[in-house]
Amino acid sequence: MPNPTAAMLVIGDEILSGRTRDANLHHLAQQFTAAGIDLKEARIVSDDHDAIVSALDALRAAHDVVVTSGGIGPTHDDITADAVAAAFGVHIGVREDARALMAAFYAETGREMNEARLRMARIPDDAELIENEVSAAPGFRIGNVYVMAGVPSVFNAMLARVLPTLNAGTPLISRSVRIDRAEGDIAGPLRELAREYNDLAFGSYPFRDGDSFGANVVVRGTDAGRIDAAADRLAALFG
Repeated sequence: MPNPTAAMLVIGDEILSGRTRDANLHHLAQQFTAAGIDLKEARIVSDDHDAIVSALDALRAAHDVVVTSGGIGPTHDDITADAVAAAFGVHIGVREDARALMAAFYAETGREMNEARLRMARIPDDAELIENEVSAAPGFRIGNVYVMAGVPSVFNAMLARVLPTLNAGTPLISRSVRIDRAEGDIAGPLRELAREYNDLAFGSYPFRDGDSFGANVVVRGTDAGRIDAAADRLAALFG
């Protein structure tokens, strides 16, 4: 049975402007790879309602799981929750369970539950909360879409809660072979090897190390024996 597929939608002008470097995609890819969930696609969109809805509709129709990050904070440009509600055609408003979680947290920390913070308790109808122990403000799941914060520590906490609930597959494993030759020299034999081992994926990543150069060829798949056999053949071809 094939592994479930997933996509990520990263939301935020600060990512596209270069103001902030995204770390959440890297973390999600690592966690999904270990869980046997194939991350097939990632998109980055601005804080634009229609762009979020359009991207979300395309991704949730194409993949088993969609994870979003960003745009669920307390400021005016945090519009992800509204866009998700629009994509699913449901009402959104302050939910008592989300408000209660946040109110208890702010009471403990001596901060005010003001109008801005109350925005983070706005949850689409029929969604399930994704709690986090870092800041209390929840994410949520609706359909096959998991809506999470953009702050990496909060995103990681939410993902840790979500992962055990997802259908897992066979973890992807890999082996890397260093070849001290130019990619143009290895491309032909590598193509033939990839055809022979068509159940595996081969990726070539060139490097330059001082005056030497070459490529690290990574063999990926789910069968350790097949990966080892292919990697050994590869090493022998260019040893």
